Amino acid sequence: MATLPPLAERMRPESLEGYSGQQHLIGPNAILRKAIESGNLPSMILWGPPGVGKTTLAFIISKQLQRPFFSLSAINSGVKDVREVIEKAAALKNFGDNLPILFIDEIHRFSKSQQDSLLGAVERGLVTLIGATTENPSFEVISALLSRCQVYVLKHLSETDLLELIERALREDSQISQKTVTIKEHEALLRLSGGDARRLLNVLELVINAAGTQDVEITNEFVLEHVQQNMALYDKAGEQHYDIISAFIKSIRGSDPNAAVYWLARMIAGGEDPLFIARRLLILASEDIGNANPNALLLANNCFQAVNVIGWPESRIILSQTVTYLASSAKSNASYEAINAAEALVARTGNLPVPLHIRNAPTKLMKNMGYGKEYKYAHAYEGNFEEQEYFPDGLSGTTLYQPGNNTSEQKLRERLKMLWKNKYKY
Repeated sequence: MATLPPLAERMRPESLEGYSGQQHLIGPNAILRKAIESGNLPSMILWGPPGVGKTTLAFIISKQLQRPFFSLSAINSGVKDVREVIEKAAALKNFGDNLPILFIDEIHRFSKSQQDSLLGAVERGLVTLIGATTENPSFEVISALLSRCQVYVLKHLSETDLLELIERALREDSQISQKTVTIKEHEALLRLSGGDARRLLNVLELVINAAGTQDVEITNEFVLEHVQQNMALYDKAGEQHYDIISAFIKSIRGSDPNAAVYWLARMIAGGEDPLFIARRLLILASEDIGNANPNALLLANNCFQAVNVIGWPESRIILSQTVTYLASSAKSNASYEAINAAEALVARTGNLPVPLHIRNAPTKLMKNMGYGKEYKYAHAYEGNFEEQEYFPDGLSGTTLYQPGNNTSEQKLRERLKMLWKNKYKY
């Protein structure tokens, strides 16, 4: 049995009738099913969480339409690989063969130049593109390519879908069906799957093999005991994903670049999306560093842009530079606390009117009503400052931003004290 493909691969359906879930797309009279049955298939992006059948659906479509099927993974394919596939597609067209389907898994990991290399083939009708992504394509796919594709959203599999998968595997798999498997409790199986069909079947197979007998009784306790010992240490869709990103963020917040880069390496080894990591660094640069080092946000933003352009694997170097810099930087959550306090104040006091002197006055009527009257234009005064009230009535003197205890914000604190004297509590 060890030489066999994993259960998830053995149970991969080959027709729409055997496909689980996504009835809003491939059920009777559903939009994608109609396109498949008509043979008028557009290029498309399949957007959904891991393990809901994006790759399987692409394969089923190609089989049902009897189209040649080319598959690339954005993790390990580059522009050269794309061009080679397009050349093969052009040759097929010259021989009068059916239009091939080009499936690109994790298309969000393609850089702009890699995505650009697809445009011509899609426009000229050399291939029908099917891209799969776990990320919002509006942010991760270039607009020129996105405009030439339909976006179909795949949903998490329901509990019913997952239980049907288990029953089908027990009934139809050539190996498992030879055993007597009794599922007394299924909650642990479903929880560990995280709604991922592939992971569910892999866990099921692991548990059945762990029993080592022809008669297998599956309980929650039995599942947790054996899965925790044998499953991989990182899962992008499961609990480890959140635990490791938590350890990563807390290591940077705690100014430990050594631990931070270790957790970065754990995510890289687990196949985490580099753009997900870069986005978290952007948030952290404001939430945990803020005005203690304004360059942190600039570097984090440049990191995000660079990762998007450069692609993998070189992006790991850019991520490492940013992670070690942010972890080594001075820290402050003062701006984060300020917006929290401001939002709480707004929730408590409601829509207080804007003071007349700082209202906009685009019309004569508004000016006659006193809008903008006696407003003091700061740049017209010495030091580009003149004291006036900017809060609504009743909130004057409220201090929401307290500069942190670091060199950069101490300077801000001293400046604010000099300007506002005793109005705010600095």
